Amino acid sequence: MIHTLICSRKNKQPESLERLKRYLLLNNLQSYFIAYDAPSMFEGYQLGFDTLKPADEDIIVMCHDDIEIITDGNDYPKLLEEYLADPKVGFVGVAGTTYLDKDAIWWDMYRRQKGLHSGMVFQGVRMRDSYPNWFGPWRNVVALDGCFIATKVKTMKKIGFAKPKQFPGNWDFYDLHYTTTAYNEGYVNKTLPIIILHNSSGELVGREGWEANRKEFQKMHRLPIWCHNG
Repeated sequence: MIHTLICSRKNKQPESLERLKRYLLLNNLQSYFIAYDAPSMFEGYQLGFDTLKPADEDIIVMCHDDIEIITDGNDYPKLLEEYLADPKVGFVGVAGTTYLDKDAIWWDMYRRQKGLHSGMVFQGVRMRDSYPNWFGPWRNVVALDGCFIATKVKTMKKIGFAKPKQFPGNWDFYDLHYTTTAYNEGYVNKTLPIIILHNSSGELVGREGWEANRKEFQKMHRLPIWCHNG
């Protein structure tokens, strides 16, 4: 079974959230939880997990409220189940990198030009106005972007939802924390050909919470981390 966890704010819900809910309902993916106004992304996902009470072999998807899933509704669950059937796989997602450098900025353009990134995301408010953001071939990666990530429940139980005590910010670096922790625990992370539309351009540099959590993440992890078989 596939469960979807989403964090959102009641007074700032994007139009895409209704389209995302409609997609889930139309494709028999009714097990979803929207954590409205959670204190942090970490706590919002934990609340959804505790509410839905999924089984160990179930799949949980953690995604932003400003995405739409474009992949055909028949193919979408099959891709998740196929990729996560391998017990060596930790997380799967739509975009990430095979090399996380000391700056902890996974999408760095220089490394992208060197062919170290992976995945694809359409970006824009509606598909007719969007553009395809191609990061690189789908493959094994070190870290994944949090706009859409998925894992088995039993894997998430090992990693844990809790925000690291060192993180002062509530909304940033949960994705890199989860996925690099899994990688360092011996799991393989992968990008997969699920196509989404993301309303955000992902500009985070300069945001106070992002900068603070990045500094703590850099202290917590021995960087760079790279994927030898990426």
